[in-house]
Amino acid sequence: MTNATDISSPLLSVSDLTVAFGENRVVENLSFSVAPGRTVAVVGESGSGKSVTSLSVMRLADMMGAKFETGSVLFNGKDLLKVPQKDMRAIRGKEIAMIFQEPMTSLNPVFTIGDQICEVLLLHEKLTKAAAMTEARRLLEMVRLPDAEALLKRYPHQLSGGMRQRVMIAMALACRPKLLIADEPTTALDVTIQAQILNIMRDLQKDLGMGMVFITHDMGVVAEMADDVVVMWKGKKVEEGPVREIFANPKQPYTRALLSAVPKLGSLQGEDFPKRMPLTVLQDGEPKTVGEERIQQTARYDVPPLLSVRDLFVRFDIRKNLFGKATHRCSAVQNVSFDIHPGETLALVGESGSGKSTIGRTIQQLQNSLSGEISFNGKTYSSMSAAERFRMRQEVQYIFQDPFASLDPRKTVGFSIAEPINTHGLILGSKDVRRRVDELLERVGLSSEHADRYPHEFSGGQRQRVCIARALASDPKLIIADEALSALDVSIQAQIINLFMDLQAERGLAYLFISHDMAVVEKMSHRVAVLYLGQIMEMGSRRQVFETPMHDYTRRLLSAVPVADPTVERKSTLIEGEIPNPVRMVGDEPPILRREEINPGHFIARSA
Repeated sequence: MTNATDISSPLLSVSDLTVAFGENRVVENLSFSVAPGRTVAVVGESGSGKSVTSLSVMRLADMMGAKFETGSVLFNGKDLLKVPQKDMRAIRGKEIAMIFQEPMTSLNPVFTIGDQICEVLLLHEKLTKAAAMTEARRLLEMVRLPDAEALLKRYPHQLSGGMRQRVMIAMALACRPKLLIADEPTTALDVTIQAQILNIMRDLQKDLGMGMVFITHDMGVVAEMADDVVVMWKGKKVEEGPVREIFANPKQPYTRALLSAVPKLGSLQGEDFPKRMPLTVLQDGEPKTVGEERIQQTARYDVPPLLSVRDLFVRFDIRKNLFGKATHRCSAVQNVSFDIHPGETLALVGESGSGKSTIGRTIQQLQNSLSGEISFNGKTYSSMSAAERFRMRQEVQYIFQDPFASLDPRKTVGFSIAEPINTHGLILGSKDVRRRVDELLERVGLSSEHADRYPHEFSGGQRQRVCIARALASDPKLIIADEALSALDVSIQAQIINLFMDLQAERGLAYLFISHDMAVVEKMSHRVAVLYLGQIMEMGSRRQVFETPMHDYTRRLLSAVPVADPTVERKSTLIEGEIPNPVRMVGDEPPILRREEINPGHFIARSA
């Protein structure tokens, strides 16, 4: 947080803003201001109007069909709502920059990373192409991306979600803007990268006197970064104030309910198993605790594993051209082995690019392995018939990291949820299928009327809930949840965690939970595996890994977790410098670490 001395003349002033799409008002009479050098965090549940507010400031909302019914948006004294779109081009990217929520859909898939960063610099900074490319490399290094020179020549689909998010941050900071609007900027980032990115933003803010609007559901980031907080609910501002006052003494029932839903690292100290916690919801305008507290002792370790992964290796060859020989090789996953039992949740945690998603995609057969064996229900993949593979795909479902990219934009969400039901013939009759779709939508906190809408009509968090409903539609035995909760606000997140736990208790459902949110991992996992550069550094029970971490990397990972309390100064041991490059020349194989059991069920990696 910053200490601004001059807050009398705001950099940005939003007054009585009302934004509507057709007859639907999504933002109503909203007012707030941002002074130079200060950070305002806008928080609230999914669909509350946070992102529409930021798009309105950038004058992108009206390009999507929005109508500004009332209000003004003053930037340096100029009302942006009255500025012609052709003149906004000189302001967007140069004076006001934005980090968008979904990097895959914000980056152009047909241009390289280097060309897209250079475009900003060529347009606003008038650099030569060579100078722009040099600056683009510096920006990628600033956001701690390894091998920046090679990344400049790659395309968005060749990068992990966290790497794409860092590219977006680099592009936004390229022209050193006066105002930075960050819409869930750290959603796809692991805690170590997040800590460094937040430090970079703070340093730039201090150097430039930059104002920031931080839209996030991560209350730990709010506590660490914000000077002031604006709480939104159903398109309206319900509370506003200094960050310490909002956290210590929230006035409104909604704010109290929101803060009570925040998962806190260390809250399960001394517990052997994850625990289902009651929810705090608004009833008659007051926060009420509903639901039961239950020890999640669901893992069936007395029966054979549902999923077994043995000695898994996944590598990607890198060629100079389409038909050339491989000159370099990326070892994405190396010698990974683990089991998941019925009713168990195994969490995979680690930095962006550590191989978490690659493991999940290989289990789902979306990615080929170099070697190793995967078994499901006692049957190895290599020995399965076509019919057994079809059945396995029904029983293993994947929730993808980027919800917008994994939903068909031409189909309604009701069609997408019904598709696995129809494909596997689980329910016959269109009325019964629709009834099941409506039930699934309601279970994830949406309503049946949402079934007839298209993906672009939802917020990021709502799209993620649609993807969760689709994964549940085929009655799976194993769900691979790849950052499934990262786009959700804390209240919906708590609801989905309890839904996952309830289904686990009812059906013996197992989860491979890929996440960077350590507080959520602690809350719902039975066992945890910590990955770094494709290898497991530490694996053990939730209590072993969180309370007695034995590997230095695990300890540093835990120390980087932001605390949802603005009065607590986090003492973290940041992992400085670049992540070592996993790309090596062909023939230069990375060392394979041996696994040592230091306590029953508790393993750490050692040099061979």
